[in-house]
Amino acid sequence: MFPVALHRHDLAGPAERGSAAYADPFGDGSALWPYERRTGPVREIGFPATELVVTWIARTPPGSWLEVELQVCAERWSRWYVMGRWAEHDGDIHRTSVPGQGDADGDVAVDTFVAAVPVTAYRLRVTTHGSGAHVERVTVLASAVPPRAGVPVSEPGPARGVVLDLPAYSQKAHTGHHPQWDGGGQNWCSPASVAMVMAYWKHGPGPEELAWVGEDDPCPLVDHAAAGMYDHSYQGTGNWPFSVAYAGRYGLTGFVTRLASLAELEHFIAAGIPVITSQSFKEHELPGAGYSTGGHIMVVAGFTPDGDVVAHDPAAPADSGVRRVYPRAAFENVWLRSSGSGGIVYILHPPGVPLPHGW
Repeated sequence: MFPVALHRHDLAGPAERGSAAYADPFGDGSALWPYERRTGPVREIGFPATELVVTWIARTPPGSWLEVELQVCAERWSRWYVMGRWAEHDGDIHRTSVPGQGDADGDVAVDTFVAAVPVTAYRLRVTTHGSGAHVERVTVLASAVPPRAGVPVSEPGPARGVVLDLPAYSQKAHTGHHPQWDGGGQNWCSPASVAMVMAYWKHGPGPEELAWVGEDDPCPLVDHAAAGMYDHSYQGTGNWPFSVAYAGRYGLTGFVTRLASLAELEHFIAAGIPVITSQSFKEHELPGAGYSTGGHIMVVAGFTPDGDVVAHDPAAPADSGVRRVYPRAAFENVWLRSSGSGGIVYILHPPGVPLPHGW
């Protein structure tokens, strides 16, 4: 087991107030914004961490947006790194990660702080701009995933034979849609996966919010998710925190974390909570996939009686092929190894649905 820490923050307390200009790199000119800034206390990690991912659940009505920053400590305190500038809509600013922040202490790779020297503590700073923004929770995942080419298969656990009733949405059904949001098809695995989980929980945009998509669209929920998750700097819909924040707009709570095995993941399935996973593989490494990928998102919906993975894989050509069974050992390996994602998952659920014991 590699070390993982998951910390939840509410950042309640006094706020620094002021005003500052922001020039949206994807907009027109600069605007002056009133802001409220809250800085959290020093949080010890408990081990030398090499990567940190920050996620948030917040609401930013029109006329507001937020910036999330991270400061880390190894032998000394770093400067503040921007982990994301986020708004529900693009009417005020364009949501974006911030490239080009690398220095001697580390760098931000789209959605992940990668430490140049392992860090032992951090602080958060969240700044809301405009009026009406509300931050419900910020979560920090700190981890130190060792280099490993492969992992042993875990024994089937409490979700053996349990399969959750998720809808099936193919990303490929959207090929060529909305090139301004990375064009659907090959690139919309995260919107399709998040839309499946949101529909499972019966949370999401209503008909009035979907009207712009068009009645001839195979699944307007996926298009809406892509628009709401798009990172204008990354030029894609695969930003992990933006995916969680999008679901938070519609009453879900959640976070990004790392799990140590499919046996650990099974506890979420047994609790009725589907799990969104990130993995990469060559076609022969995941029998039944029929494709290779340098990075892909899908949903684990359950397990067969023998412990194999029942996945809702949006890379299927059509909705009818989305539900698939992948061999347990192969799936676990391409998900957990360091060239995969090191066990990254999105956990999304209504606040009233309890997580497994210990979470």
